[in-house]
Amino acid sequence: MRDAQGLTVFVPVFNEEALLSSNTRRLQEYLESLKIPYEIIIGSNGSTDGTVRIAEELCQQYPEVRFFHLSGKGVGKAFIEGVNISRYPRIITVDMDLSINLGFIAEAYWLLDRYDMIIGSKVTGSQKRSWVRRLASISFIRLAKILLRINFHDYSIAAKGYRKTLVEKYLPFLDDKTFYVVEITCRAYQDGKTLREISVECEDRRESRFNLIHEGVYKFYNLFRLWLSK
Repeated sequence: MRDAQGLTVFVPVFNEEALLSSNTRRLQEYLESLKIPYEIIIGSNGSTDGTVRIAEELCQQYPEVRFFHLSGKGVGKAFIEGVNISRYPRIITVDMDLSINLGFIAEAYWLLDRYDMIIGSKVTGSQKRSWVRRLASISFIRLAKILLRINFHDYSIAAKGYRKTLVEKYLPFLDDKTFYVVEITCRAYQDGKTLREISVECEDRRESRFNLIHEGVYKFYNLFRLWLSK
């Protein structure tokens, strides 16, 4: 049997009071079933509802749950903080709505024995999402392939697995928002690191938490910025 190393599951949150308690417990139950050392880090960025209070209560009830709160929005900034305080050598990211099948966590965890980064892909798997979000994702993926010469199919925040040593190398290059996944993927690929893409199942259970127009302008701008910097 393979030796189990510890796992950090990082969950960025923004105003998640409706889901936080039940889905943290659901995630914890799944991780307990894996029989490995783990921690769940909940990183609030700019939450103004009851998220902070509920997360602090979860920390008091469950020693495997940790929490921090940043006053301003910025999921990339929260990710950086989560990496910096993480205890374990493998880091997997999920969204609090748990829209990605939890089986990704176990598969990515063991694949990190052999790979530096695991990319969970909705495009090559299955997805129940609005056509607008799917079209925006496909357009971005195709342009990233042309400009950056990286042939992967998902650069969203959720369903990504990293060796902590890999991420630490690229922390100085990451911005405060959502582009950090592309930045890590591109730099790791160009540095000859081992990346593996696997299919995942995704079912959106709510509307996007991002303004899709603003998010699109931001991501396409940064895509061209990264291309010009190469």
